[in-house]
Amino acid sequence: MVQRQLPKPSELLELMQFKKPELDGRKRRLDAALTIADLRTIAKRRTPKAAFDYTDGAADGELSLSRARQAFEDIEFHPGILRPAPDVDTSVEILGGPSALPFGIAPTGFTRLMQTEGEVAGASAAAAAGIPFTLSTLGTTSIEDVKAANPHGRNWFQLYVMRDREISYGLAKRAAEAGFDTLQFTVDTPVAGARLRDKRNGFSIPPQLTVGTIINALPRPWWWYDFLTTPKLEFASLSTTGGTVGELLNAAMDPTISYDDLAIIRDIWPGKIVVKGVQNVEDSVRLIDAGVDGIILSNHGGRQLDRAPIPFHLLPKVVKEVGKDATVMIDTGIMNGADIVASIALGAKFTLIGRAYLYGLMAGGRQGVDRTIAILRSEIERTMQLLGVSTLAELEPKHVTQLQRLVPVAAQSAPARVPRARTAAKA
Repeated sequence: MVQRQLPKPSELLELMQFKKPELDGRKRRLDAALTIADLRTIAKRRTPKAAFDYTDGAADGELSLSRARQAFEDIEFHPGILRPAPDVDTSVEILGGPSALPFGIAPTGFTRLMQTEGEVAGASAAAAAGIPFTLSTLGTTSIEDVKAANPHGRNWFQLYVMRDREISYGLAKRAAEAGFDTLQFTVDTPVAGARLRDKRNGFSIPPQLTVGTIINALPRPWWWYDFLTTPKLEFASLSTTGGTVGELLNAAMDPTISYDDLAIIRDIWPGKIVVKGVQNVEDSVRLIDAGVDGIILSNHGGRQLDRAPIPFHLLPKVVKEVGKDATVMIDTGIMNGADIVASIALGAKFTLIGRAYLYGLMAGGRQGVDRTIAILRSEIERTMQLLGVSTLAELEPKHVTQLQRLVPVAAQSAPARVPRARTAAKA
């Protein structure tokens, strides 16, 4: 029989320790975010629908994005037991310089529309974390201001080839003069993808007010206050900002981009150059033969060609062909530090995060980006420890199995056609 007694006050005090309330609302909501998905939930709550959907959405049916994320979920890790890894080293040498973590911040356009701190928040958070930050051609902060936000860290520049080539050449030269050490030459955007969420929302630059947008804005006055009381959005590469994002891209981009443009930019750029948007083995080989320093396997976050190849599935094949001769990196679909660990295990030298960074930005500005990096760092370290590896160099393909849901259908020859005369006779 259970023996009962009245609790002693001293014992009650030990059991009932109340948590000190956090008065800072931003810190409170960010501390409660334990995953990138949690940050996405906060971002959706705090950001007007049009701006959030621009970030969150992809092209057409958004199959490329969902498949890329699913590919990372469809993996099986193989840990080694009795292999102590109490301390892990997440640092890596990438493109001639250091990074404290095996990921950097990817280029994103129109960033200050998502949250007014924009690229400055991303660049300063990257500086604090010791990882590279990439500024987009369509960024809303100047090359020089990003350098000021990350004066001693690594800044990379993402370049689109514009219809007016001199604009692209001038941006590359400015970035080089500002000390940016790597250029991402982007090749998957000859025209804009069909971003249907933007069309349905009437999303444009600058934002166009409708009854729907006003109703949607009412619960989010802080976003509009920030937007209206901070400097006007400006784009280094666009002379006009009227129209939908797709219209702006189609007016600026040149569908005739070719290897000749790559050769010209290679001559202009003094640092490392990587090609972003590679989606097959053949192009990977040809680019390395053309003398680039690396490639980024990417389908542009699913925002261009829907049903495009899944970069994570493509990774082992490309590494097998060119991994010894050049740096192979990957983006698209990364939402967890385990995704990054799996990519490194299968041969990627580095990864880039886009939406994960923007979810943090929308959730809490610079502090939100810091939270994104902290979450991914924790997940990377924990995954490495559970696998029994202490350094990134110890990660190998044996640690990961890709479980494929989408298996290519083998081509089958069509059934032979019966001659008409025989068919008639048979009838």
